[in-house]
Amino acid sequence: MEVPKKLLNSVERCVDEALEGIVCSNGGLVLLKGHRVVLRSDLELLKGKVALLSGGGSGHEPAHAGYVGRGMLSGAVAGSVFASPPPGSILAAIMTLWQSGVSGVLLLVKNYTGDRLNFGLAAEQARAQGVSVDMVIVADDCAFTQPSKAGRRGLCGTVFIHKLAGALAEEGCALDVIVAQLTKAKKSVGTLGVSLSPCSVPGCLPSFQLPPGDMELGLGIHGEPGIKRSKMASADEVVKTMIDHMTDPSSQSHLPLKSGDTVILCVNNLGALSSLEMAVVSRAAINCLSGRGVVVARVMSGSFMSSLEMAGVSLTLMRVDEEILRLFDAKTTAPAWPNLSSVILSGRTMYVEPAERPAASETKPNQGPLSLVIRPVLESVCKVLLQRQEELNALDRAAGDGDCGSTHALAANAIQDWMQTSTVPGNPCLLLTALARLVEEKMGGSSGALYSLFLTAAAPKLRESWSGADWAKALQAGTEAMKRYGGAEPGDRTMLDALCPAVEELMKLLTAPGDHMAVLQAAVEKAELGAESTRDLTAKAGRASYIASERLTKPDPGAVAVAAIFRAVFEALGGKSH
Repeated sequence: MEVPKKLLNSVERCVDEALEGIVCSNGGLVLLKGHRVVLRSDLELLKGKVALLSGGGSGHEPAHAGYVGRGMLSGAVAGSVFASPPPGSILAAIMTLWQSGVSGVLLLVKNYTGDRLNFGLAAEQARAQGVSVDMVIVADDCAFTQPSKAGRRGLCGTVFIHKLAGALAEEGCALDVIVAQLTKAKKSVGTLGVSLSPCSVPGCLPSFQLPPGDMELGLGIHGEPGIKRSKMASADEVVKTMIDHMTDPSSQSHLPLKSGDTVILCVNNLGALSSLEMAVVSRAAINCLSGRGVVVARVMSGSFMSSLEMAGVSLTLMRVDEEILRLFDAKTTAPAWPNLSSVILSGRTMYVEPAERPAASETKPNQGPLSLVIRPVLESVCKVLLQRQEELNALDRAAGDGDCGSTHALAANAIQDWMQTSTVPGNPCLLLTALARLVEEKMGGSSGALYSLFLTAAAPKLRESWSGADWAKALQAGTEAMKRYGGAEPGDRTMLDALCPAVEELMKLLTAPGDHMAVLQAAVEKAELGAESTRDLTAKAGRASYIASERLTKPDPGAVAVAAIFRAVFEALGGKSH
């Protein structure tokens, strides 16, 4: 097995370079020279207040340096990847904070043996030098029904404790008051994770193996074993399993939760879940809690305490009252803290009604003199597109995804169905508007959008009158819309290579309104020549532009379809076939 790839410069320097990256990206942060310690750049504002210091192994970013800022941590100490920070750096951070004139230093520590020992040793050394220092240990893991002597692990719930502590410190509360408040609040926090993949420390093999199709419930943020492996399930099922386990009264590490309780929810990406998956998991968690009568007051969704590139998620719940919610909502400048709304989310109406789009049926079209002409023209176009479906698909297989004929057939079938159930408007403006909506809804893809654009832009030119010149101007307006929004030009090997020469020919009706059929015939021939010319063109737009030009030896299917439509219109109006 190979060591997984990482986008780093070196394994040895990755932690230092990451800390430098965080600090040089944020004007409110500085590094303590000679140590892996991130501090607020405005320590003078802490004078007379309690300073808050946290930290732990690297690899959990944005924890903890991302939570340094006014209203949260005063500093964060980083260890190597997944390793506790050394006591010397912790002490250096404590003494730097103390010398800035703070009234006390509070250490916020996740419940891991290494963190407890190293932060504890630094605290004792600082106390011996006269520093007023205290420590709160966070143990929010709900995985184990009977925790070992080491106790519950400290997980993402620690971030909630950072936030409450930061708000209390910013308000000027004394050290003993903050400790008492946090000691009470941390009992109302619970976290549980699930993983779909392991993670790997830079330069090392993955910390464990998960068979394909399996997931692991209750693992730690360093890849420590969880409580149960099972087959993958849906997001709704996984979330229900997690919340059931977290709140199971028979477990010694459960979070008591009953109907009517108010909670803050954190949906924490352990590293490699997509934002799409995270949003689905957030929805599942909110729905699951709401179904139990629990009021969801706030939701944080994102990466808050990661585990390198682990594909997984943890859920943290904190029972809250008005006071805790007030502290949670207090402002902070910490760069990793999300910009949350301060609205109770449960029971909120999620949807608004869209602006009404007038239904096509609301405008009862009258059959006008043109209706008798339009119907056979549409029938002719539909028939040709259906006959040439396979030919267009075959052309498209060389340059695209092989569905050009099928999408045109969808439009043809939709128009045929519409003609059987609707009055074909005698007004060309209403006709093109109806056809535009039809192809938009039924044709799909970029073809549907392009044809709908063409028809929508063309329709207004035929509102008042519909002479040959009006039709020419309408088709030109439609072509210009296609070019503007589609980004293609004639010569780019697209449908425009057939459409533009034909429209150019039709524009002669503006200056020499002679024999309409002769001009239309010339336009048809120009369209067919244009389509044929695409054999020799390099595709510069659409999906075909990603295909090597030497493989494109057949005409563009979109251009062939446009030429076929022009020919069908011409013949339906009495023109001679080839």
